[in-house]
Amino acid sequence: MPENYYKKYQTEFEGFIDTALKEDIGSGDHSSLSCIDPQSRSKAELLTKQAGILGGMELTAKIFQRYDPLLQFDSLLTDGSKIKPGQKAFTISGSTLSILATERLVLNSLQRMSGIATLTHRLSQKIKHTQCKLLDTRKTTPNFRHAEKWAVLIGGGQNHRMGLFDALMIKDNHVDFCGGMTQALQKTEAYLRRLEKPLEVVVECRNSKEIEATLPFSFVSRILLDNHSIPQLKEALVQIDNQKPTEASGNITEDKLVAVAETGVNFISMGALTYDAKSIDLSLKAV
Repeated sequence: MPENYYKKYQTEFEGFIDTALKEDIGSGDHSSLSCIDPQSRSKAELLTKQAGILGGMELTAKIFQRYDPLLQFDSLLTDGSKIKPGQKAFTISGSTLSILATERLVLNSLQRMSGIATLTHRLSQKIKHTQCKLLDTRKTTPNFRHAEKWAVLIGGGQNHRMGLFDALMIKDNHVDFCGGMTQALQKTEAYLRRLEKPLEVVVECRNSKEIEATLPFSFVSRILLDNHSIPQLKEALVQIDNQKPTEASGNITEDKLVAVAETGVNFISMGALTYDAKSIDLSLKAV
């Protein structure tokens, strides 16, 4: 996993934290303000309630720090730690009002990121005997994409493009709107020359004719084979003959994952890494 992920996307994360806290706290945490002394100081600990891979610890520290820099966060586990029920992940001490105000955002982030990291780790382990790597997709929760893609990295997967701005993916609709693969790639090549910015280009090929049309374009970074059966994948890989890295996607379930990876494809992209992940149960309790 790349280091300094938070730093790389610090502006985006700070915006997320601020917006999420505003959404939850609004005009004030009236539940806490009604019964907690403003001078009260307390300590709480995060307890794990099921097995999995922990994700979101660094983000948690940033949430506490951004809301109240005087809070004392003490990490007992780290991102990527294997957890089991009954473990303590961290303690937080300081203003009781601050702990209560940040509790839900911290838990939501940790539980969601841990769920994604856990699923990604489990699926990655299934294909570790191959050279194939798991990729995430843009099928993420709006405004939580950076955290979810971070969780994929924590679980042992790799990130696809972050959005429409940092890589090109020429898909079936692009090809059809342009009147064919060659026309679409000629226009893409001209656009990249004008852009003067190096960007990865992934091209979806539906059949051998589209593969044949794609291979001569040197700027193409990877060929995407979407919704191919195992025999179709094998045929396509023979045709491509390692001239371009390859990616399989589309309706790839956990049951089909190993068979797809064993075809020799370089990458498998799965939206399920983010949209099918079940949150891990965690609890923040007063000490």
